[in-house]
Amino acid sequence: MATVKGDVHDIGKNIVGVVLGCNGYDVVDLGVMVSCDNILKAALEHRVDIIGLSGLITPSLEEMAHVASEMQRLKMKQPLLIGGATTSRAHTAIKIAPNTDGAVVYVPDASRAVGVATKLLSADQRDGYMAEIVTEYEAVRAEHAGRRGPTMVTLQDARANRFTWNEAYTPTRPAQPGRHELTIPLAELVPYIDWSPFFQSWDLAGRYPAILQNETVGEAARQLFADAKAMLAKIVAENWLTAKAVFGLYPAKGENEDIVLYTDETRTTEATRWVGLRQQIKQPQGRFNTALADFVGEQDYAGAFAVTAGLGIDERVAEFEAANDDYSAILLEAIADRLAEAFAERLHHLVRTEFWGYSPDEDLDNEALIKEQYAGIRPAPGYPACPDHTEKLTLFGLLDATERAGIELTESMAMWPGAAVSGWYLAHPDSQYFVVGRVGRDQVEEYAARKGWSLAEAERWLGPNLGYQPED
Repeated sequence: MATVKGDVHDIGKNIVGVVLGCNGYDVVDLGVMVSCDNILKAALEHRVDIIGLSGLITPSLEEMAHVASEMQRLKMKQPLLIGGATTSRAHTAIKIAPNTDGAVVYVPDASRAVGVATKLLSADQRDGYMAEIVTEYEAVRAEHAGRRGPTMVTLQDARANRFTWNEAYTPTRPAQPGRHELTIPLAELVPYIDWSPFFQSWDLAGRYPAILQNETVGEAARQLFADAKAMLAKIVAENWLTAKAVFGLYPAKGENEDIVLYTDETRTTEATRWVGLRQQIKQPQGRFNTALADFVGEQDYAGAFAVTAGLGIDERVAEFEAANDDYSAILLEAIADRLAEAFAERLHHLVRTEFWGYSPDEDLDNEALIKEQYAGIRPAPGYPACPDHTEKLTLFGLLDATERAGIELTESMAMWPGAAVSGWYLAHPDSQYFVVGRVGRDQVEEYAARKGWSLAEAERWLGPNLGYQPED
């Protein structure tokens, strides 16, 4: 499935934890991608009692169903715990649990894993608990089967209802076109940190800074924040990490759902083609069936970027783990993730005001930046507006991101180091984020042709977005 950046980890007597993607809460290494064969081989070798899977990106969803099927084929009866950012109770009940006769339990956050494991391993509680889960999941499946899906339109009709510009707009030619590399001091990133997701990654609900005074979680949040600030000061002062970026600005045009980027202003040679998708769910009156390419004109520009603040993190994490200091290892990775997001924010600001220069007079504080009160967007492959993770290959190929910024892609399109952000730049003042949602077979077939894929490949990568049931 993916390049293995770690191993299967023993997290207790006869309990093995493995990560597909990662939701940031597990006690195992963050960002580890482990194949089905390696997971089950280790489970059999160690004769484990429970297997836990956690998924960060959508390809993990299909892989989890595959793991369950393989467990059934191998007659493995260990309970399977499912968690992670992309998973849900419904997906577990509908897509994973039917693949095995064994126990499959969705665990919404890591804090509940111990309680679930206790029940599953208890001779007195297991049968009753699993009967509750089976009944609950049967109800979820029945509800899903009876639910009417969204009304779809044909791709042709969706294109006829595309987003169109209602006001005159003259694209700004980038002040510094082409590809650029940038290494930035960590201290320059600190003012751009958005701390709210940091607390969420530790399962502390609330927005920063209000969370620090929250009656329920305030004390824990303040202690965690104090630890984070102390470590951040060391990271900056002692240069624990290196922050590098590569980005590029190119002549471009929109072509149905695709964005074509050219090597230069002659617009004769394609640098790459960003293959996209269009909303195909029927929209209310006055709403469009939007594709990101709608925000790019015939004589326009677009950009791409990849940043990381995680170079050097492996060595530090290894030091903490060797000292049995898992808390500091996880804390470091959480801070590195915030620095990477801060780098993406800082770089986008530099692009808007200097390198592209379409907003040279922009003057926004960090709160305004967090609220995205600026012109333009930076959509990322794998997110709702462009859900296909494989477009990272297009982006990385355009920028030569592995060589120039030290960021690798695993086979399942996760970035390594995990403290990395990549995406595209669009400058149109009406550009906005949206959810592609369900797409029809006609669009998937055309998408597969443009990608050079079989229909089965397209259905695999777009699985959660399919508005139809694929043929076996």
